[in-house]
Amino acid sequence: MKQINSYIDSVFNNQDDLLEEVISSIKENGMPSISVSPSSGKLLTMLISISGAKNVLEIGALGGYSGICLARGFGKEGKLTSLELEERYAKLAQSNLSKTGFGDQVSYITGAALQSLEKLVNDNKRFDFFFIDADKDNYENYLHYCIKLAESGSLIISDNVLAGGSVADQSAKPKQYTELMKKFNETVANHPQLESLLIPIGDGLTISKVKK
Repeated sequence: MKQINSYIDSVFNNQDDLLEEVISSIKENGMPSISVSPSSGKLLTMLISISGAKNVLEIGALGGYSGICLARGFGKEGKLTSLELEERYAKLAQSNLSKTGFGDQVSYITGAALQSLEKLVNDNKRFDFFFIDADKDNYENYLHYCIKLAESGSLIISDNVLAGGSVADQSAKPKQYTELMKKFNETVANHPQLESLLIPIGDGLTISKVKK
C-alpha cells in the first residue's frame, strides 16, 4: 500500500511549498505528524470543487493541512467550520489558513467535538460537506451527527478507514483502532441513509453521499 501511495503522490502531486510549510510547522510545534497524505488532500479539494460544496464542517483540525485542502476546493465563496479539541492546534491551524488567504473564511470551535456537534444541531446549522479525521473511538458518533447536520446530497468523507491496511491484510501490524475501523466501515457500507465507497488512497478515505 505504501508503494502504491508513493507512486500516486509522485505522479499526481507537484511540490506544494505552502503545504510543506504546514507540515514543518506541525513538527516544529511538537504535534503528531498525522496529516492527510498529499493525494488524499488533493482528492478533498477535487471533491469539494466537483460537488460545489460551500459550507464545510471538519472534525479534527490538527495544524490546518486538511483545512487548506478543503478551502482550496471552495475558493473565495465558501466557509469552513473546524472542530478541534486542542486550543493550540486550532491556533496553529488558524495561522496556517491565514497564510494561504483563507483566514476570514474559517472558524474554529475548540473543545470536545461531540458537545460542539450537539450545539450545532441545536442551532439548526446545516452543511453540505463533512470531513471526519479525529479520535477513532467516536467515528460512529461523528457520522451520526454529520447525517443530522447534512443537507440532502451532502458528502461525508472519513479518513484512516484502512488503519494502515490492517482492516484487510492480516499480515499488516494491527492498529489500536483496527477493529473500530472494521466496524465503522460495515456501518457506513450498510447505512440506509448513505451511498458509500472506500477509496484506497492515503490511509483510506470513505466517501459517503447522504441520500435525498
